[in-house]
This record gives sequence, structure tokens and C-alpha cells, in this order.
Amino acid sequence: MQSMESQPKVDLVYPVSDGEPVAETYDHLYAILVTLEVLRQYLEGQKATVLANQFLYYAQGFPKLRVAPDVMVIFGVEPGGRDSYKVWEEGEVPRVVFEMTSKSTQQEDQLIKRQLYAQLGVQEYWLFDPKGEWLESPLMGYRLGGDAYHPILDLRSEALGLQLQVEGKLITFTVLATGERLLPPAELGRGLAREKQRAEQERHRAEQERHRAEQERHRAEREKQRADRLQAQLRALGVDPRE
Repeated sequence: MQSMESQPKVDLVYPVSDGEPVAETYDHLYAILVTLEVLRQYLEGQKATVLANQFLYYAQGFPKLRVAPDVMVIFGVEPGGRDSYKVWEEGEVPRVVFEMTSKSTQQEDQLIKRQLYAQLGVQEYWLFDPKGEWLESPLMGYRLGGDAYHPILDLRSEALGLQLQVEGKLITFTVLATGERLLPPAELGRGLAREKQRAEQERHRAEQERHRAEQERHRAEREKQRADRLQAQLRALGVDPRE
């Protein structure tokens, strides 16, 4: 029999997927993706990352101890995506977590995950019900105080510096310091298209102005040439054009 020292070491595997669908419905998936992209753009340039539906492993050596937040925001780490997030490797727990509550997840979101996130030290926990079916209010926020969560009645995220509210089936965000509304990708795309159209119109107007100026320069040159010819003809006839 081999001794314990001679047995080969088995590397633990931390899966990046469980084969389950990302979201229960299109509305939930869209809410996840829009929230991910809006917050990702908002935090550009900061030492932070935003992940969606990636496994969060919180106990080294125990691959089954994991959770997959719909959206999580982690500060103090390098930006960019990860296939999974291991707390002991990164050194930071998520500061904010969003769960898009559905029929199949409502009890877990409101009980099990809420308790787990509080134990992990997640500062803010937000529950959003895009269909408005399973929560008392479509958007509910909780802030960690001591070892328990307390409701965020004004829907202000201190951790993110954002005011949250519900518009249709999405969470919208406004910067508390400036009042700037963060545009979701669809609106941002339309805004960029309008800006591109405005820039194209401005370029076309400048081109027309340049063309008109060029025509005016040619007209002035023709007038000068005509005047020069007239003066030459007068001088040929012995007439001083200056008299």
C-alpha cells in the first residue's frame, strides 16, 4: 500500500459553468446584461470590475461552496472579465450584488443568498423583479449594518454613488454627485448615432462654407484680372487710369 506521502496530489477543479441557463426569461437576461454594461462603463478607469453570472468561490479548497450572482461589482481589483472569481486569489469580496428575482429564484434570493452575502461582507444587496411579480416592490435594496442587512428606503447606493430607480423592466442609474443619468446601451447607441449625424451635418456645412469661400476667391481673382486688363487697355490708349 502506498503511503499518504507517495500518493499523487489531486488539483481541485473550480468549474466555470454548471450548464444552467443564464436567466429564466428574456426580461431577466436583458436586465442582467444592461445592468452589467451600464455599470461597466460607469466604472471605466477605476480599479474595479463588474461581472455577471460568474461563479463566486468564497472558500479555498471547497469548490462546491460557490454562488453565481447575476451582477456583482468588486472594487480594489484589476478591471476586466474573469471566467470565475475566487475571493482568496483576488483579496476582495464584491461590494455590491444584484439579483434579478424570478419565480424559480425568489425564495433563494430573499433568504439563502441574502444571508450568505451578509456573511461574506457584501455591503449592498439589490433585488430586482423585472416582471413585478415576486417582490413587494420591483426594486429592493439592502445595506449591511453590523452582520445584518437593513432596507435602503431611498434606493441610493452609497457604495456606487448612484441613485437607482425602475423604468419599465430595467434598473436605471443617476450619478448622485452630478445628476447625470447613465444611459443604457440602446439609448447610448441612439445618442451616438445622433451625435454622428450632427457631426456629419456640421462637416457638410463646413464643406459648403469652404466651397462658397473658394468660389468667392475665384470671383475676386476674375474681377482683379478684368480690372487689370481694363487698366492695360486704358494705358495703351494713353489714358492714365489713376486720373
